[in-house]
Amino acid sequence: MRKCSALMIFLFSFLLLALQNLEVVSAVGCAGNFFNASSIFRQNRDDIFSTLADKVIANGGFYNASLGNSSNRVYALALCQRGYDQQACSNCVQSAFRGIQTNCPDRMDSFTWDKDVEDNVSCLVRASNPSTFGKLELRPAIIYPSPLSIETSKNMTIFEQEWDGMVNGTVEAATDTETSSVSKYFGARKAEFTEFPNVYMLMQCTPDITSQDCKTCLRECVTLFKNQFWGRQGGEVNRPSCFFRWDFYTFHGAFGNVTRVPAPPRPPAQEKGSSGTEKKGRSTRSWVIIAVFVVLTLINILVFIGLIKFFAGRRRSNNGNNIGSAEYSEADGQFMLRFNLSMILTATDDFSSENKLGQGGFGTVHKGILPNGQEIAVKRLAKGSGQGDIEFKNEVSLLTRLQHRNLVKLLGFCSEGDEEILIYELVHNSSLDHFIFDEERRSLLTWEVRFRIIEGIARGLLYLHEDSQLKIIHRDLKASNILLDAEMNPKVADFGTARLFEPDETRAETRRIAGTRGYMAPEYLNHGQISAKSDVYSFGVMLLEMICGERNNSFQGEGLAAYAWKRWVEGKPEIIIDPLLTERPINEIIKLIQIGLLCVQENAVKRPTMSSVIVWFGSETTIIPLPKAPAMSGSQCQSEDGTMSMSNVFTELSSR
Repeated sequence: MRKCSALMIFLFSFLLLALQNLEVVSAVGCAGNFFNASSIFRQNRDDIFSTLADKVIANGGFYNASLGNSSNRVYALALCQRGYDQQACSNCVQSAFRGIQTNCPDRMDSFTWDKDVEDNVSCLVRASNPSTFGKLELRPAIIYPSPLSIETSKNMTIFEQEWDGMVNGTVEAATDTETSSVSKYFGARKAEFTEFPNVYMLMQCTPDITSQDCKTCLRECVTLFKNQFWGRQGGEVNRPSCFFRWDFYTFHGAFGNVTRVPAPPRPPAQEKGSSGTEKKGRSTRSWVIIAVFVVLTLINILVFIGLIKFFAGRRRSNNGNNIGSAEYSEADGQFMLRFNLSMILTATDDFSSENKLGQGGFGTVHKGILPNGQEIAVKRLAKGSGQGDIEFKNEVSLLTRLQHRNLVKLLGFCSEGDEEILIYELVHNSSLDHFIFDEERRSLLTWEVRFRIIEGIARGLLYLHEDSQLKIIHRDLKASNILLDAEMNPKVADFGTARLFEPDETRAETRRIAGTRGYMAPEYLNHGQISAKSDVYSFGVMLLEMICGERNNSFQGEGLAAYAWKRWVEGKPEIIIDPLLTERPINEIIKLIQIGLLCVQENAVKRPTMSSVIVWFGSETTIIPLPKAPAMSGSQCQSEDGTMSMSNVFTELSSR
């Protein structure tokens, strides 16, 4: 039985690896952040989809538009391939967006090149947030190879040379910039080959990208096909920005009359017996297809049975033993990646001092490298810490169910003996406090960069409060718990003290005050009252820190919020702006000071939601309310419960 299970796991892993290497995904490419079924984003997407078919026809075969505000804004694009009548184009676009609604019901980024064999039409529909207009998008890729292979008796060397030459000619035709803006980036060719029937090839890019980007996209499609399916009798590769297809028979009106028939029979080597040879060839190919189908069906059945036995056995043995380097462990209905301790020891060189990145109240953080080359940050909790156990379980249970580009990604965990370890993605640019509060590094934070960081943090909080499947209050939001990736994109970290709310729950009370003074809302610090507005308060303090470049506790006796409020009342809010922001859009910065003061108002009810904050960020016409006085709480900035901050996690990275 163990050998059988091991075989099933091997087959399943092999299939997953093969699919990953082939970049094969479903007919609809889904990516980006998640959204709720009842969200405004979904309604906006459905509304803009409902008009796409008419709009793309009215605009000559290509149309792009947007609908909504800020995080709920939907950017849509539709394109019909050249040469089709209007009704066929309309039908194709409608079919395409129905496919997206069905296959990507909760993902913000999606695309599909839809095809209708009856109407001989192909079209692209894309939806995204943020905008992808004018940007080259290569992933995900969708591949449709022909199930038939080219006869090995043919001279493939000559065929490949002629095929590559045809590719070069079609790419040049498709990237010719002299055609009009709507119908440009299209190339269709028919070529005669030495030992083969005619070959037909079609390439097309969306007209919003540059000619060079179009060429890059098409070359990537060709390379992917040759690397994975060379030797097949045709196929196609779809990417969000381009389309490539070739075959031995006509499949598009640009080639002349569409025949919709298989490849023409190859000329016989000699007249005698040609009919029998042709029938034998067709019969052989049929049996090959049937054999492949049967084998794949049997493998799927065996893998399915093996997985059932595998997970059933693990449940009976209380999650069982680790298999290989990592396994999935079931806890609270969630599947989480569990790493072997031996694997972690190898990755971190036995937690060597050379790999140590930082140390906090609950343990150390080390850099590690997995066998596949991926760099990781390993957070090793101190042994025997009861509060550390709570943080460990809380962070694992929450982060395994959250996915957002502005949240730190938990890759897995390890819990063996007295070791409790969390494994994160490695974020190379340290934490925000090592930039905004450092005299030299702060100069790297232009206003454009600071605004992007502020907006990214706001989007991460909006996801936690409203857009994720869970409703989570962070409770310890501050600059040291914001990590910055290589492109200075923020990622909210440290969910050890986070609180999970029920969907209809708006406020809770606790006796355990966990967080950092100066960032905690007064109702939470004084009365233990927790709500989303608690995080809004912390966000407001951090926003003001980003504008002035000073820590909250630098303003002794009153705190940054009180200092900023006094300058606001005096009519001189620009006084608090960081002098290093020499090229500063003063009106925009003052608008953010106003938003920050609204977030730190003493009355929690008066504070805005994060969705309102996002709308204000992106609007120049929305009237923003005037703030009231902030809470005059102390500004001493120390951890109330010793919570391990991520501030020391990546301290040394930026200097290495």
